[in-house]
Amino acid sequence: MLRQQIHISGIVQGIGFRPFVYRLATALGLTGWVQNDTQGVVIEVEGTIDRLQEFHDRLQQDLPCHGFIQRLTLTILDCIGDTQFEIRSSQAKAASTLILPDLATCPACLGELFDPNDRRYRYPFINCTHCGPRYSILQRLPYDRPHTTMRDFVLCDACRAEYDHPQDRRFHAQPIACPDCGPQLALWDQQGNPLATGDAALMVTVAAVRQGKIVAIKGLGGFQFWVDAYNATAIGQLRQRKHRPDKPFALLYPSLAAIQEDCQVSDRSAQILTSPAAPIVLLPHPRDRTCSNLQKALIAPHNPYLGVMLPYTPLHHLLMAELRSPVVATSGNLSGEPICIDEWEAVRQLSSIADYFLVHDRPIVRPVDDSVVQILTVRETGQSSEQAMLLRRARGYAPLPITINIPALNLDSPVLAVGGHLKSTIALTIPDRFSDLENDFLSEGSCNHDSNPVNILLSQHLGDLDNTATAITFHAIAESLQQIYEIHAPKIACDLHPDYFSTRYAQDRTIAPLGVQHHHAHIAACMAEHQLSQPVLGVAWDGTGYGADGTLWGGEFMITTLTDFQRLAKFKPFRLVGGEKAVREPRRVAIALLYELFGATVWEQGDTLDLPIVKAFTEQERSVFSQMLQRSINCPLTSSVGRLFDGVASLLDLVQISTFEGQAAMAVEFACVASPIEDARHPSSYPFHLDQTLNPQDVPLVIDWQPIVQGVLKDLQRSVSQSTIALKFHQTLVDIILAIAQRSDLSTIVLSGGCFQNKWLLEQSIQHLRKLRFQTYWPQKVPPNDGGIALGQAAVGLSRLARYAKSIE
Repeated sequence: MLRQQIHISGIVQGIGFRPFVYRLATALGLTGWVQNDTQGVVIEVEGTIDRLQEFHDRLQQDLPCHGFIQRLTLTILDCIGDTQFEIRSSQAKAASTLILPDLATCPACLGELFDPNDRRYRYPFINCTHCGPRYSILQRLPYDRPHTTMRDFVLCDACRAEYDHPQDRRFHAQPIACPDCGPQLALWDQQGNPLATGDAALMVTVAAVRQGKIVAIKGLGGFQFWVDAYNATAIGQLRQRKHRPDKPFALLYPSLAAIQEDCQVSDRSAQILTSPAAPIVLLPHPRDRTCSNLQKALIAPHNPYLGVMLPYTPLHHLLMAELRSPVVATSGNLSGEPICIDEWEAVRQLSSIADYFLVHDRPIVRPVDDSVVQILTVRETGQSSEQAMLLRRARGYAPLPITINIPALNLDSPVLAVGGHLKSTIALTIPDRFSDLENDFLSEGSCNHDSNPVNILLSQHLGDLDNTATAITFHAIAESLQQIYEIHAPKIACDLHPDYFSTRYAQDRTIAPLGVQHHHAHIAACMAEHQLSQPVLGVAWDGTGYGADGTLWGGEFMITTLTDFQRLAKFKPFRLVGGEKAVREPRRVAIALLYELFGATVWEQGDTLDLPIVKAFTEQERSVFSQMLQRSINCPLTSSVGRLFDGVASLLDLVQISTFEGQAAMAVEFACVASPIEDARHPSSYPFHLDQTLNPQDVPLVIDWQPIVQGVLKDLQRSVSQSTIALKFHQTLVDIILAIAQRSDLSTIVLSGGCFQNKWLLEQSIQHLRKLRFQTYWPQKVPPNDGGIALGQAAVGLSRLARYAKSIE
């Protein structure tokens, strides 16, 4: 006989792990107990050695769905002769267990939802240990009902019996509820006056959507605006009221079969759409496919993709079962702000947009928007595979951690990383509170004691920090993550940009924040995700990021470790006329590029060449911009590839003034995708020049883009199509990556930054690099855009702390 104490960390709370342990132990005739604590789960189990070995094997092999054992520690105890196995109440300690994301409705609950004989028939808040809200309702750990927003809903006798029964699917399902004791629906008008409740509210909502009304619906992590995707007038009104003229809307479909009627759905896409995360997936919409009455041109203007998702809450399922056709389901917020989570806040802020509000009384702790996934086709040696890449990490994924190994690091010193300015997220490293236990090992193998696994929690997408509402949410999430884990991070990592709200936040809270260069953070985030510790050649291309020299970077090749970087190559800098205004007006970038070619005669040359770009300026603007360029007034220099995309978009007359971030670059990408098949199979490219004359030992190689722009101008004069020019521009960028990679001494390449959201650019870069035998990595679990910056900052911060600790040993 033997008695063991087992500590388990990972995803082991909120998934039915304790009843699983109870059933396993009793089936094997073992005695003891299982208990939640703030580090995960603790088990004491007693029995014969062979039964204990089977218990261990099945504990890891037969985990409940969504479960994950990250670390397991074992201690031998004296036998005490328990007579049974029991589930004990949670124990309070310093927190380190992982938080499960909100999960889509499971098949079992869905069956009950539409079963007229079930007591939860048509109840819009049905859930169990396999599905439902988690992160959005959690206030502190451990994950028990009193620590969630369900604490004020007193369980009825029937729910209490399920909650207390270890053999029941709802045993300790913290959001458990039914029509008698749980949250309720209500439909309000624009002033918050109730119009209907319960199932009647749901049916009136269905009627309102069919009538072309805009309904704000409180869901799992906040509000969404719904309109009929077949109603052009309703979609137009939503665009007008939300001040969103061009940015694509997401669509919610009633079924996978309905999506397949409008989009190309691969096996991998279907798998992700129907997964517990249930994100928005970007799918191709073939030009020759008739979309019944879908208003494609209004939903995703000039875009070959549709962002689609399936119902992921019981409320969604009930509404879509009645509607039976797709709806626009977009974030319920004022443009640029976080989604609303409170019904009265929604009435105050969104009544100028929504005609009705479908609300409920289950409080939401924090806004959690829909995640967005893109599917890549990765080709290598005659084979292809489809791989998912997150573009927005939120519901279904956040705040799951990224785990890295940092040698010789004292994990009692957590790091808070506050990200950048756009697509804000926050990262927090979790102290290892198992480090004092003996015989520890990872579930995947033996643990190296010279290297400590560190969990870095990455928050949900918060938005852009250029408005007060997002700044308030940012502050709340930064504080709440620390409160949940009962820690105060003494070290804060931030961007180098002195004017970012996130940087000022760090400076206000610590004397010496850990400054991490923007593009170093991009590459480090991907390195952390893929457990890369050796130096890599990082290709970091994006809009702009504050450089170590005080200029704006964005077209970088960097020899990178988690601790440091060296700039190997960069694009030749050019001016941003008007600074930030150039980000919103691609025409300003284009005229700056032409100024580098033609100098003071730029307007005359533009008129001679009959370029559409010059027609985009008034005479007064020509005069003002000429003076700004000649005197370098408010014309900061940048090496940004993202801005180069903007300039090409303007030269091709695709976009002169953007209405949303990334619009111009997307237009160039979509023009490329539209190129003839034969051109796409054998694309030509433009020349470029690598300037070595300005390359002393410590100065990066300069990539001169001027021959590229000259090639574009020549093709415009020859009336070459926009799609062919866009394709040649893309292929040139791939050629540049290959040229620099072959000049480096490194065999591992990391591609990251917002430009690598471009599906064609990323796929072709991967394919050609791998043909040349380069090990190539790119972000998949974390966005390549600024949504991954916080993770990179945290990884760099930890690595630097480890280096410092080693230096003073």
